Amino acid sequence: MIEFWLAVGLLLLVGTAFLLVPVLRGRRAQAEEDRTALNVALYQERLAELTAQREAGTLTVEQFDAGQAEAARELLADTEGAGPGRGLRLGKALPLLLALALPVLAFGLYWHWGASQQLAAMQEQPSMQQMAARLEQAVKDNPDSAEAWYFLGRLYMGEGRAAEAAKAFEQVIRVAGREPELLGQWAQALYFSGSKQWSAQLQALTDEALRQDPNEVTSLGLLGIAAFEDQRFADAVGYWQRLLAQMPADDPSRSSIESGIAQAREQAQAAGQSLPEAVVNKSMAVIRVSVDLAPEVKAKVQPGDAVFVFARAASGPPMPLAVKRLTVADLPAQVELSDADAMMAQLKLSSFPEIQLVARISRSGVATQGEWVGRGQPIASSTRDAQTLLIDSPEQAQ
Repeated sequence: MIEFWLAVGLLLLVGTAFLLVPVLRGRRAQAEEDRTALNVALYQERLAELTAQREAGTLTVEQFDAGQAEAARELLADTEGAGPGRGLRLGKALPLLLALALPVLAFGLYWHWGASQQLAAMQEQPSMQQMAARLEQAVKDNPDSAEAWYFLGRLYMGEGRAAEAAKAFEQVIRVAGREPELLGQWAQALYFSGSKQWSAQLQALTDEALRQDPNEVTSLGLLGIAAFEDQRFADAVGYWQRLLAQMPADDPSRSSIESGIAQAREQAQAAGQSLPEAVVNKSMAVIRVSVDLAPEVKAKVQPGDAVFVFARAASGPPMPLAVKRLTVADLPAQVELSDADAMMAQLKLSSFPEIQLVARISRSGVATQGEWVGRGQPIASSTRDAQTLLIDSPEQAQ
């Protein structure tokens, strides 16, 4: 408890000093700085920093949202209670009286209302509903604040209020202009508020955003999602690969995007859709291989036996770089191995100039142990030519 009273005394001393200094020095009170503008500028700077880290892939979506929420709480805490500027000047007598009355008033109010529960409540962070209410009031008071409208839109999206978020982003664009990122955010909110139904308006917004910035991440991601939902899997691959091409090779977020691309490719193959060469990411290794059994082997295997198709470095670590699992019943089959199938993020097909393709039948289901095998000759990992693997030899003979 003594620490609390020491803190209270120190704060009262500081507060009293602020009231006495103008009297002792005889200076005129200076006009208050526009604290709201300063806080908004600091918030905007923090938001820009978080956005850059998110686009660089150093922040996950959860970390980005948490950082935004923290920045918003600081903004709201600093601006809460701010009212219109006061133009009247205090005379010398009034500050002196306030300086003498301040300690008495503070202790009196504390003893009347103070309690540990109330102190703890003051330390609680505002809820999302409270933050939304304050931002709603902020945009009412200042409808030309692009920063307040932007964060209100982000807050609405986080709460699943996409329709309201779309209106907020529309206001941001009205104030700040048709910036590519803002167009992407607006289109995304409209898409989710419209039950994921694509429209001419959404197409126009994303087209406009990508004309200004071909690498605008929200638009590329949204177009990929819309294409996947509409079962236009080749288009989804194209948009997501454009997004992937912007990311560093060691970016931890690449794996989730590559996984989405792999799923879209598999869906395209299952639906009989062809992937035009134009959508293939040249920096990403993609090996297409046909796998079949030799006639003499077919009578010696069971339909449920596992078939492992994998690629490994022709000269390098022996472990597989990418693997697909099938069964004998699936053969003959068309398989695609790519960087998205990497067993380890640092060991991808594209990391090695030459690879070897192997297909192994394993009754036990263990990839490293089998009865029959087929091996291909070393090939360039960058090849786009279809490959063929024939399982034709007993494993122990290799």
